[in-house]
This record gives sequence, structure tokens and C-alpha cells, in this order.
Amino acid sequence: MTSTALALIQLGAVFFALGVLGRLAGRIGLSPIPLYLVGGLCFGEGGFLELGDIGSFSHLASEIGVVLLLLLLGLEYTASELMTGLRKSWMGGVLDLVLNATPGALVALMLGWGPVGAMVMAGVTYISSSGIVAKVLGDLGRLGNRETPVVLSILVFEDLAMAVYLPILTALLAGVSLLGGLKAVGISLCVVTLVLVIALKYGHVVSAVVDSKDKEVFLLKLLGAALLVAGLASAMQVSAAVGAFLLGIAISGSTARNATKVLEPLRDLFAAMFFVVFGLNTDPGTIPPVLGWAVVLAVVTTLTKVATGVWAARRQGIARMGQARAGAALVARGEFSIVIAGLAVSAGAVEGELAALATAYVLLMAVLGPVAARVVEPTARAVLRLVPGSTGGPGVTPVPAGD
Repeated sequence: MTSTALALIQLGAVFFALGVLGRLAGRIGLSPIPLYLVGGLCFGEGGFLELGDIGSFSHLASEIGVVLLLLLLGLEYTASELMTGLRKSWMGGVLDLVLNATPGALVALMLGWGPVGAMVMAGVTYISSSGIVAKVLGDLGRLGNRETPVVLSILVFEDLAMAVYLPILTALLAGVSLLGGLKAVGISLCVVTLVLVIALKYGHVVSAVVDSKDKEVFLLKLLGAALLVAGLASAMQVSAAVGAFLLGIAISGSTARNATKVLEPLRDLFAAMFFVVFGLNTDPGTIPPVLGWAVVLAVVTTLTKVATGVWAARRQGIARMGQARAGAALVARGEFSIVIAGLAVSAGAVEGELAALATAYVLLMAVLGPVAARVVEPTARAVLRLVPGSTGGPGVTPVPAGD
């Protein structure tokens, strides 16, 4: 059998298996991310069957997956929405950063992974999964709830924080000097500022450049622009992921809505490959030694995310039930946590155990997040029934369950 035939067979088997796993995840009401990671663990180094002939394609596909994940995330926001969300949520965003980045950094330092490992794990435990959160809110019919804008504003702050964090992390992973790191951060901030200004004042021009009535032409222009911007951003040490995110922000209006519809199938395909490739590059034998730490981080950061959501919702005058829903909605970690860990592993600047810890942690949180969002309301109702007169916060008029 030729190498091409073998590669096609393996690739076909991978895609088919991903489809089965995705359907299974839908049946049980969970994000497919943990199942994709498990699939990668089963067929990677140390797994049941190692796939050896699709390495180059799978690596490139995973990079495209990161670009499309961040591009679609950027398309969800306009520049004005980002700035409004930042003004409204900056205090909650800072609390979120302190409470949720600290546990990951502390564990990395306790395990002897040094400052770089601490920086990586801080990002892994800090950022919620926008994809999982959005899907869960939609599935549960909570997009119109009073607490949902609070949740989205926290996610916006996290996305903006990533635009600063990723260039700093990239510089640290590359082992550049302090001056080089400051230069990378300066370039990143200049690029972010420039793109936000362009998006605010000339977003319609950017949209017009990529727009087309022909779906094929529209898809080619969108994908080409995303890869070009991501590549140029990477060359400038800004991070391809941030470049794609900023391009998404610059595209607005009907063009952004049409772009989301056109790109979603491609994003799902290549993002699935990204999670599989991360699993392929993680030896399952390295997970048991760090599983205890993953559980500790899962418990601690679940509590800190809930505290973040409750505090931010309370500041907006949301009743206690809404506060509980806001906190639970933020629990899930997923794509961005794996992106951060993947950058560190590919750079070879961190311990191999870090990939195992990140994988185990995301597996736990990607499952725990949707479950927490589903059970928080009946649980909170049961607790509130035990405390007479506690259906609303201090000075807050109680609101119906759907508010």
C-alpha cells in the first residue's frame, strides 16, 4: 500500500471517528471538545494505535483551526461592543483575572515549572471557553436573560486580555530578552489599537473588501484574508490567533453575519483537528501523575469563576438566581486553554507534563461547565427555599426565573 493511500485511509478514519464522537457529545448534551481530546490521546504517542502518515497535514490543519476559532470569535463582536463591554466590565474582568489566573500559576511554580510554566498555566486556568459558554446559553434558552450581558462582558474582557497576553507569552516561549519582550508587547498594543481604530471608523470598508454575493468568492476571500493576516501577525510576533481575532472584529454588519454562516462548517472541521492533534501530541501515560493537580485546579477554579460571575452580576443589580446562573455559565474552559498550552508545547519551552495537566484540566472543565450551567438553577432554588426571603439580593427586587 502506498503512503498516499495509507494517509487517505487514516485521515478518513479520523474524520469519521470525529463525526461519531460529535454526535455522541450532542446526544449526552456535552461539548465535543473532551471527546476529541480523548480521541487524540487514543491514537497518539502512547495510545492504542499511533497514526504516522498524516502528521504534516494534521499539524497545518490544527493551525488553521486556531485561526478560524479566533476569527469566528472576533466576528461575534463589533469594535464598539468591545469598547462598551470593556467600560462596563473592567472591574469584574480584573477580579476574574486575579482569581482564576493565580491558581494555575501557583500550581506550576509548586511543580517546579518556573516562570514560563507559571505564565502558561495562568492563561490555561484563566480564560473561559466562549464557544462552550455561547452554546450552553443558547441550548438552555438563556440568551435573553438579564445576567447574560454580564457573562458576555466578562468574555469580552478576557478576549481583550488575550490580545495582550499572547504576544507576551510568545516572546517568553521564544526566549527573547527583556528588551525583545517589551518590543513584542509594544508592537502588539500598537497593532491592537490600530485595528480597533480602523474597525471603529472604517469597519464598513474592511467589510466591503471581503464581501461578495457569490458564496464561493466570499469564502475564498474570507479564508485568504484570515490566513494572510494571521501569517503577518505571526511574523510580527503578535500571534496568529490575535491577528485572526482582530480581523473578525474589523468585519461588521451583515458581512459578519454571513461570514459566520459560511465559515462555521470549516471552523468545526479544522478546530476538531486542532483538539485531536493536541491529544495526539500528549502521552496518556503522563496524565495519571498530574490528575490529582487537575482535580484540585478544577475544584478551585470552578469556585473562583462562580465567585466572579456572582460578584459581577450583583454589581448590575441582578437577583441571586441570576447571579448563580452567571457564575455557573463562566465555568467551562476549552479551546483557548488548549491553544495556550499548544503554543507552549510546540515551542518546546515547557515541561511535557504541562501538556498532560492542561489536557486533563480541560477535559474536566469542558464536562463540568455545561453540567454546572444545567444544574445551578434547580440547586439554587433548593437552597433558596431553605432561606426565607432570600430570593433576591440586598436591595434588589426579586425577578422571575427566566429574567
